[in-house]
Amino acid sequence: MSRRIKRLNVLIQTELAELIQDVKDPRLADIVSITHADVSPDLETAQVNISVFGSAEEKKDSIEALSHAAPYLKRELLKRLHIKKVPTLHFVLDESIEEAAHILEVMRKLSDQTAS
Repeated sequence: MSRRIKRLNVLIQTELAELIQDVKDPRLADIVSITHADVSPDLETAQVNISVFGSAEEKKDSIEALSHAAPYLKRELLKRLHIKKVPTLHFVLDESIEEAAHILEVMRKLSDQTAS
């Protein structure tokens, strides 16, 4: 991956983190974070991984809300990033934070059992 793509990944992640706070869709969960952005080498598409704190229904609804807001977010990124073309945004649920929290909880329980 080129340095330019890496920089663009970080820029898109940072800017989207700010922009999603302005999305006024009731389907969007209260706690949504952008965990990673991955721009394709041809700069046509960007997979944006999001983490949602909430139920499975809230996660599904949040993905739908962000997918619906993608054209707005793309226009705003164009204004903020000053690049010729902003990639098409595709939002994907990232459950790695929840998985890590679950593993830590299991490890804590095991530690408590061995200490007893």
